[in-house]
Amino acid sequence: MYAVNVRDHFMIAHSFQGAVFGPAQRMHGATYVVDLELRREALDADGIVVDIGLATQVLREELASLNFRNLDDEPQFKGRNTTTEFLARLIFDRVAARLAAGALGANALPSAGSAGVQHIRVTLNESHVAWASYEGAVPVRASA
Repeated sequence: MYAVNVRDHFMIAHSFQGAVFGPAQRMHGATYVVDLELRREALDADGIVVDIGLATQVLREELASLNFRNLDDEPQFKGRNTTTEFLARLIFDRVAARLAAGALGANALPSAGSAGVQHIRVTLNESHVAWASYEGAVPVRASA
């Protein structure tokens, strides 16, 4: 399987509910380094997994809606613990939706007649010693 990885970062503030979180129940900040890995079995006609420039752009655009935000104040996260694991899945879902919408190029689209990007992994690095990921297969769309 071939893979391409692009990296960016974002900064947030948040707090958690629940004794399991100890001092993280108080407001605190986090700077995440985000790795987006896109995988496919075969390279496209141009000999690439995906256009790295487009992947970088899509990741940056999706992180922009989180960057410099207090997630506790965002209505979409009301009542949720915005853990590293939760945020990895959120970013995965957003990137997968952008892929399905064609934002990573027509050759990246998985379909019954084309391998396209088949697998995505999003890793949020909290520090040099701690990180969390969410990964999954990209749904195959019917051929046009």
